[in-house]
Order: sequence, then C-alpha cells, then structure tokens
Amino acid sequence: MKSMPVTPPSDNRIAQLIDANLDRAREGLRVMEDWCRFGLKRKDFSIQIKDWRHQLSAHHHIIYRKARLTSRDPAMGVSHPLQKNRLTPEAIFIANSSRVQEALRVIEEFTRITDPKLSEVASKIRYESYEFEIKVLDTKEEIVRRKILKDCSLYLLTSNKKNLKEIVLQALDAGIKIVQYREKFLNDIEKINQAKELASLCKKYNSLFIVNDRVDIALAVEADGIHLGQEDIPTKIARELLGPEKIIGISTHCIEDIKNAEKENCDYIGIGPIFPSETKKKLHPIGIDYLRKGLNETLLPAFAIGGINSSNINKLNQIKKLRIAVSDAIINSNDPFSKTEELFKLLK
Repeated sequence: MKSMPVTPPSDNRIAQLIDANLDRAREGLRVMEDWCRFGLKRKDFSIQIKDWRHQLSAHHHIIYRKARLTSRDPAMGVSHPLQKNRLTPEAIFIANSSRVQEALRVIEEFTRITDPKLSEVASKIRYESYEFEIKVLDTKEEIVRRKILKDCSLYLLTSNKKNLKEIVLQALDAGIKIVQYREKFLNDIEKINQAKELASLCKKYNSLFIVNDRVDIALAVEADGIHLGQEDIPTKIARELLGPEKIIGISTHCIEDIKNAEKENCDYIGIGPIFPSETKKKLHPIGIDYLRKGLNETLLPAFAIGGINSSNINKLNQIKKLRIAVSDAIINSNDPFSKTEELFKLLK
C-alpha cells in the first residue's frame, strides 16, 4: 500500500503550527506514559501510549521540523496560573491528556489537504485517547487498593464461625485493613451470601476484602482480590479473569516460590508457616531464620503466616517492618476488638 504524498504547506506558518503541535502532542504523551509506567505500573497502558508517540514521530517530517522558529515564538514561556493547581498525579495526567487531544485536533484540521495521512492518524489517536483517558482514571481505585496493601501490617484470615460477621466487624473497628475470606464448609450459595456481607463491611471501613482460592466467588462479590495457594489456579489465568486492577496474593513456602511470585507479578506473598498451624497441619514450620531470608529476597509486601499469636509474636521482634497474617488469634478470641488492638501494639 502506497503512502499518501505530503505536500509542503504553501504558508510556512502552517508548517510551524503543525511542528509545534506534533511536539506538544508527543511531549504530553510522554508525561502520560511515564505516569502509567512508574505510577500505575501498567505495562499495557505504557505500550499503548508509546505506540501513539511512535506513530506521530513517523509523521513528523523534515518539512515541519525545518519550519521551527522557537526563538521567535511570541507565546514561548507563557503559562497559566491554574497550572499551579495540578497538585496530584491524576490532575497532571488529565491536563496532559487534554493537551494531547487539543494538539491532535489542530494537526487534524491543518493537514487535511497537504498531509492527509497525518490528519487521519491524528484523528484516530484523538478518538482512541478519549476512551483511554477514562480507563486510566478508573485505575484510581486500583491505586487506593495497592496503597492500603502497602501500608498494611496486620492481615485477618477468617474461618468458619457462627458469629463471623460480628468478629470481622470488631476487627475492622480496631483497624484491620485486609480481610481474607476462607470458608471450607458452606455451599457456594451460602459462601456468596456471606462473602457479600463481609465485602460490604470492608468497603465501609475502606479495607480490602480478599477471597481465598475461589476466583468465581471473588468476581461474584466484587472482591478486591484473590489469594492463591501453590496448587490453586495458575496466577496467569487468575489475572486474565480478574483483570490488572485486582490484587493477587500467593502463599509461599520456599525461596523458589517467592521468586516465582515475583515473576508472575503477584501483588503480595504470604511466607510460612512460621509456627505450627491448625489450618496448615500438613506443612512443617519454616522457622524464623527462613522467614528472615525470604523477606530479604523480595520487595513484595510479605506477610508472615502460620500459628502467630500474641504469645509468640515477640520471637519476631528483630524483623524490621514485620507484617503478619493471623486467623485463630483474632477469630477465636473472646474479645476480637481488644485482641486486634493488642496485636497492632505488638507490631509497633
């Protein structure tokens, strides 16, 4: 397929205008790309923006570059007071997205006759960018999730209890920010109904609700994520089903498991069991030295798990920035609120 010919604009000012707006669009795209790459950690978003930049670069012909007269631009250095109001990454992203869209519209209008291919490319990218902007802004919830995860030091795992809702409520009142739903005895309808109740509670407290093992239930109750064991559904498939915005955690029992979790882009890991555990009777405790070694091997949020309670947590005192996941210590406590508060104090 032959490329459409480019006719140099008869008026050099038009070439200058096209050059300036190509620069403006590409610069704005670079700002957007870097936020998606480093801020959101979204490789898919970064790839899309990079593709747009390269498309525009391919059409930034020499006839436009030669027309550039930056030193004589009467508006060079002009700014607007509202620019100082861009106090958040989202505000910066929106401003640059708008800048890109406006520049593309100018390019589209002024190249219809002389450079129809560039006009077509500008129009296509502009319309795609409208939908893309919404996708990126929808990730704000994803950012909040990962901020909560990053700041969390105490993680609650549920078990089968008649008054589970009241127990979880007390733990949330005491400051729990992540609740993982574990249920082995109810049927699926009962699990979904119970999980919905707990998910709703967690949302009110701005806490994360994670479902153990069951991706289908996580989707059904709009959970914040899923926790997987080494023999559960592969992480890659779970990610495809849940989408990039949800949290995926995985249990690890050795250094190889930890390395695999990083390769598979898990959001956090559990390391254990540290002590003998009622819920993991078949697994031998890995011990404190192995926990320390595992924590040194990863930058992922990592929760020590397995048999941890207020009577043995002092054995972990020398571990910096300790995070723990507990079940029995809170779930079977006579006073879940006070027990949760006690564990928080011991973690400080």
